[in-house]
Amino acid sequence: MGILEIKQLYKSFGSHKVLTGLDMDVPEHSIFGFVGQNGAGKTTTMKIVLGLLKSNSGDIIVCGEKVSYGETKTNHHIGYLPDVPEFYGYMKPMEYLKLCGEITGLSKTQIREKSEELLSLVGLAGEKRRIGGFSRGMKQRLGIAQALLNEPKLLICDEPTSALDPIGRKEILDILLAVKGKTTVIFSTHILSDVERICDRVAVLHKGKLALCGTLAEIKERHRHNGFTIEFANSDERSLLADCEELKHPSINLSHEGNTLTVTVADSKAGGHFLIDLLAKKQISPLKFEVLEPTLENLFAEVVQ
Repeated sequence: MGILEIKQLYKSFGSHKVLTGLDMDVPEHSIFGFVGQNGAGKTTTMKIVLGLLKSNSGDIIVCGEKVSYGETKTNHHIGYLPDVPEFYGYMKPMEYLKLCGEITGLSKTQIREKSEELLSLVGLAGEKRRIGGFSRGMKQRLGIAQALLNEPKLLICDEPTSALDPIGRKEILDILLAVKGKTTVIFSTHILSDVERICDRVAVLHKGKLALCGTLAEIKERHRHNGFTIEFANSDERSLLADCEELKHPSINLSHEGNTLTVTVADSKAGGHFLIDLLAKKQISPLKFEVLEPTLENLFAEVVQ
């Protein structure tokens, strides 16, 4: 059983169908990449999980408890970082976390200890400026601290890196990796490179349900193209292999870019041995010989087109 289970979730806005039988299972202590185009329904799903939006039908279970619209008893298990977190700009970080801790019923000692720990985690320890003067990245980092204040079992991050520069994005991703051992993270985004960097599992939402789901390795294996890329020192070596009679076969496709030759075959295992033997026979030592793996970007493009 996952920490979050979604079963046959349907949601429409008028005649517009957003979720059409979504099934999703999020394992504990994972970073789960929830990926989709803008408008695919990621935020809608998260709001239903939080009990803030009513579904047409379906079940959502958080930590073994059923989520009900308008009843937020399951939310004591959840920390939430919206894409644009809002704060009282006149407050300082410690003051804001103190207010949040008091609202959630933490003791003064707990508030002080957790606030210091979390501000250190997100790189805001000792920060005395008021939140109104913070950059977007600093606000996102403070938002993570606030979301983790009550030690949630599930942290939902909705597009946390979408408006950040590369340095800001790296800071947020590093923080999410650091908290993985203490909480499960749902990382909702459309930035595929961020998903490849930190996520254990990936789910691609398309047309209201999951088009792909699994570990990145599993997904790539299922959609692997039986091919190889071979990089040569010069174009003469590339042409020497490409012009071989042994490669003129209907089951073999060749393409090249610069000094790199891409060879697609029917059977990757047999094809790999065949190409290595052929290189040895022609006395060619390539600079690089790699199995051709699909990227998450390639796979995403395939399923959403």
